[in-house]
Amino acid sequence: MTSCAALFISAPSSGSGKTCVTAAIARSHARRGKRVRVFKTGPDFLDPSILERASGRPVYQLDLFMGGFAHCQALLAEAAREADLILVEGVMGLFDGNPSSADLAVAFGLPVVCVIDASAMAQTFAALATGLQRFRPELHHCGVIANRIGSAAHGRMLSEGLPDDLPLIAALPREPKLILPERHLGLVQALEQPRLDTQLDAWADAWEAGLRPGLAFKPQAFEANTEPPLPPLLQGRRIAIARDAAFGFIYAANVDLLRALGAELSFFSPIRHEALPVCDALWLPGGYPELHVEALGAHPTLAAALAGHVAAGKPLLAECGGMLALLDSLTDAAGDTHRMVGVMPGRAHVQHRLAALGLQAIAWPEGPLRGHSYHYSTLETPLAPIMRASNPNGGNTAEALYQQGSLRASYVHHYFPSNPEAIAAFFRG
Repeated sequence: MTSCAALFISAPSSGSGKTCVTAAIARSHARRGKRVRVFKTGPDFLDPSILERASGRPVYQLDLFMGGFAHCQALLAEAAREADLILVEGVMGLFDGNPSSADLAVAFGLPVVCVIDASAMAQTFAALATGLQRFRPELHHCGVIANRIGSAAHGRMLSEGLPDDLPLIAALPREPKLILPERHLGLVQALEQPRLDTQLDAWADAWEAGLRPGLAFKPQAFEANTEPPLPPLLQGRRIAIARDAAFGFIYAANVDLLRALGAELSFFSPIRHEALPVCDALWLPGGYPELHVEALGAHPTLAAALAGHVAAGKPLLAECGGMLALLDSLTDAAGDTHRMVGVMPGRAHVQHRLAALGLQAIAWPEGPLRGHSYHYSTLETPLAPIMRASNPNGGNTAEALYQQGSLRASYVHHYFPSNPEAIAAFFRG
């Protein structure tokens, strides 16, 4: 059993400021020399990029569906052995989804604090906070954070009516200059924000100024569970991975898994016109190819290299944006059509409304995998799916899995630790 101070940061809804508050706490502690490990609940690539910059450490997902209890337990136990503080940011509202943030907090006994947007609220703040506290009695709420307050007097008003066992931990001001830029899939990636470190320090300053006396991060016990070592199923295999602003949707756990399986990894940037490395297999993760069509189209060797890779029968996994880059054409949200690589027949159209969202379970020929889907584009292709995913929550999203020779493509962002053997079998070819 290992102990470490820990806090689960949730909210009544998306948009309340969970990421900003989590990043503020992380940066506040990290710049004082504390070792901070941050986790994100559920599938997400954008918030973790901000939280990684704030804490200075990679951010991993905790998801009871994609990874399972034992996997999440192992990640927390590993973090507890090396950190002074563990922060877990929730997803959506505290009780939203299945599994929900509340389910995860209960599973690991994590103390919860809710961030509430108080910008248009007074005494009702206490009613909302106590309602969240009492909805599931097995949750331990250690306090509440008021976000976007108008003044110190507003902050004092918000604390009125809170019970003694649910103190106002902090009151943070409404400050437009601290708002992070967003686009259609969420926050702008950390690597695209040149002023992010300045903002993170400003958030930390606001947290320290708004913190009420008496907050203590209490040690939590984490069972020292470690997952069994993986056999080196990919020993001697070199896997190339596209990684830049166009292909940035990469779970840290996926990279760790490939290395644990013995693979040698070689990263390259298509939008910086780096050549495809010599490799045995290739992974094109999701991202924003639609925002970088000119750079991709001007790459002098990419199209031929990808076509040659597939023609040689080498495995290529293309996920979501990685799949869009391989198509014949892509029409962006402005209606402009762009020629793409042309390795996979079909065309896609980026629309202004959400096309699909949800957790996904999918049966690969090598075995079942889990992941999620979240995209604004639609796809037309003559390829027939070899399999369709299912949504564990019964939603409409059921993504297709396509296969053409050694190319496998889908809108699904796969979570590799959900089936290491299947991943190894595919990349072995």
